[in-house]
Amino acid sequence: MLDKLTTWLHGHIPTRDQLERNRFVRPFAHRLLRSDLWRFNRRSVPRGVALGLFVGVMIPLAHFVVAAFLAVFIRANIPAALAATFIGFPVIYVGIVALAYKIGELLLNVDKLTAVQPISETMQHTQTDKLLTQLTHKGLDTAVGLLVIATVLAIVGYFGTSIVWRWWIGRKRRRRLARIPDGVPL
Repeated sequence: MLDKLTTWLHGHIPTRDQLERNRFVRPFAHRLLRSDLWRFNRRSVPRGVALGLFVGVMIPLAHFVVAAFLAVFIRANIPAALAATFIGFPVIYVGIVALAYKIGELLLNVDKLTAVQPISETMQHTQTDKLLTQLTHKGLDTAVGLLVIATVLAIVGYFGTSIVWRWWIGRKRRRRLARIPDGVPL
């Protein structure tokens, strides 16, 4: 199964030369095509996953472009960031927005239990709030919920990827050591 996926990816992912020749990438290719942004290692892959999950939840449109752009600045693995943004696809995103509204409503209305004015009434309304209000009719609640979900997913994604990476490397090392006959120095 993994071999089929790898073969499919190698056939459909553009090569470095194709990206360099792309007219949209050419102006900033020297930054975007740095080898450390495309190499899989234990530090850049978790950064890429965390970035992709955060951007995939927070930005519903053009999240691939934003994730690739931000990956350059935080030295994250670009393929991992792009793959993790798939969480923001429409079928999944509808559920995320509904959950975000509930979380935001809960967080912003906690102060109703006390005798103070609700936070949502004291905060200024921004352009983002107006856009989210038009989309969901409850903009600030949804925005706060999306921020919470994106942050939690990014943290879980970062540490989860780090744990899986260490497990994978340890497994490879144990297999390699099992193939070495006893008494042979390393």
